[in-house]
Amino acid sequence: MRRRLAIALWVASIAASGGRVLAHHSFAAEFDASKPVKVTGVVTKVEWTNPHIWFFMDVKGEDGTVANWGFEMASPSQLLRAGWKRTSMKVGDVVAVEASRARDGSNAANAQTVVLTSTGQRLFAGSPGQ
Repeated sequence: MRRRLAIALWVASIAASGGRVLAHHSFAAEFDASKPVKVTGVVTKVEWTNPHIWFFMDVKGEDGTVANWGFEMASPSQLLRAGWKRTSMKVGDVVAVEASRARDGSNAANAQTVVLTSTGQRLFAGSPGQ
């Protein structure tokens, strides 16, 4: 009986997580370290959630068009240990990012460093691809 209860609780916790636990992946499955990208833009959204923090920013291309990019970083606990706070990067901040581009060519990347252009502060993004 205890085993059934434990299994039922485990299944319920997976269902309640919204699929994020099941969606966890390795760096190499999603990103290509041989395709570095450096972009600067305005932060439009920050998702401070497990298993990885994501932030989004508008980047102006050479032709003047604006594209929204998404950047994966480490887990909240890893970034906290590296000196980040929930308020380290906010919507409206201008940041410069060094990252590894997504394998599928989309406007997504795994951030290695983030520089807050207003202060010049360089933050380690905790990327597993480093």
